[in-house]
Amino acid sequence: MSEIKTLLDLGLHARGGRNPRILGVETDSRAVRRGYLFAALPGTTVHGAAYVEKALSQGAAAILTDAAGAALAADALATSDAALIVAQDPRQALAQTASLWFGAHPEVMVAVTGTNGKTSVSTFTRQIWELLGYAGINLGTTGVEGAWTAPLHHTTPDPVTLHRVLAEAEEDGVTHAAMEASSHGLDQRRLDGVVLAAAGFTNFTQDHLDYHETFDAYFEAKMGLFTRVLTQDGVAVINLDDPRGQEVASLCTARGIEVIGTGRSPDARLRIVGQRFDDTGQDLQLMWQDRPFRARLNLIGGFQADNVVVACGLAIAAGAIAGDVFATLDRLTTVRGRMQLVATRENGAPVFVDYAHTPDAIQTALRAMRPHVMGRIVVVVGAGGDRDKGKRPLMGQAAAANADLVVVTDDNPRSERPADIRAAVLSGATAQDSAEVIEVGDRAEAILRGIDALGPGDALLIAGKGHETGQVVGDTVLPFDDAEQASVAVAALEGRI
Repeated sequence: MSEIKTLLDLGLHARGGRNPRILGVETDSRAVRRGYLFAALPGTTVHGAAYVEKALSQGAAAILTDAAGAALAADALATSDAALIVAQDPRQALAQTASLWFGAHPEVMVAVTGTNGKTSVSTFTRQIWELLGYAGINLGTTGVEGAWTAPLHHTTPDPVTLHRVLAEAEEDGVTHAAMEASSHGLDQRRLDGVVLAAAGFTNFTQDHLDYHETFDAYFEAKMGLFTRVLTQDGVAVINLDDPRGQEVASLCTARGIEVIGTGRSPDARLRIVGQRFDDTGQDLQLMWQDRPFRARLNLIGGFQADNVVVACGLAIAAGAIAGDVFATLDRLTTVRGRMQLVATRENGAPVFVDYAHTPDAIQTALRAMRPHVMGRIVVVVGAGGDRDKGKRPLMGQAAAANADLVVVTDDNPRSERPADIRAAVLSGATAQDSAEVIEVGDRAEAILRGIDALGPGDALLIAGKGHETGQVVGDTVLPFDDAEQASVAVAALEGRI
């Protein structure tokens, strides 16, 4: 990053053969400085070419865009001596450019995709590495965590931010990094340019259809991790228990990519052959390439084992010794906002917070709690505004089918009417006729009501927001932390405040 680079050094060819020196790379015209390359990318509402004139006025030496962008910015470019690069896929070109511009990233990189479990798998992978003595980080929904930390605004950040973060982490001594690969990030080519040792797949269920519109488009976006980003030298770690797992494995095999299947399938190289639950966690019997291993997980929920074995597969695929990996499992800790124990009533009833915000995730979380709970399961659930509306009744249905008391409340309503969102969730929950269902719009009150309902042997799951520390209402982000609210509610109910 310190050496002077030209466009050709960055793999870019400008019209007319111009080859200026580049002093920075940016996608935000407001941050462009003299000598920078400005990437004017197509957007969902506005094309980045609309900001080319602004970038040029601030000294941009080169503009990267597509044919449509070049046409939109033709007048501004006509009076400028800036170099113009027209790419068929400017997002992919930017990703490769950012990789070359920022240079090194941690020596060992893995990524994981899937509807649910990405944060858990990446975090568990980082924890395994750290327990083996490596300086590791995970990047995604919860920011950058581990040996080096930083905030992130997106699960998979834009290529400029991503490669800047990776370069800074490597400079700070980080050798291993596990990252979440979101469908948006893959569709927008944000990961292209990252060299991966391995890539993982957790599962595929309904989410983000407001963006992708169809299941096929959503699945195809996720498959970009295996069909485009992961090279033939890499290893794919696939949860074969998911209905689409075999299809993902076949895609990888067709490309000549080595596959490590995980789960309970007889085809899995890393197989769960036994699982026993207790109040504080679970014991596992694993088979790795026909060799048995025993492991203890101090984690609540059977699905945690599914995520852990994918993490183990990624660590093994990236060079760790299998026996050493399995020996770390009893020291893994709960991922923030993922089946996280946040409070316990005096009668022993636990309160968990989980990021479950899809029908499948809610069902999985509640079913996973059942072997650990002797009494009733209570769930507080809502749905986000300005997102996939089709999943709302399905979320309510999943909650009512797997809990004894469902408290429907607000999540992040954003620009929508909260009552309309709740009504959609309620329509699914009440259709089940298998659980008591109540509506409490105020989320803090809903949490209080849920906790107040807990008797000895019961348990509460607060679903939807997980690690989030704010509630989005309109254009305002109000301070709100499910874990904090749960602690306050328990203290208030038991007379400690």
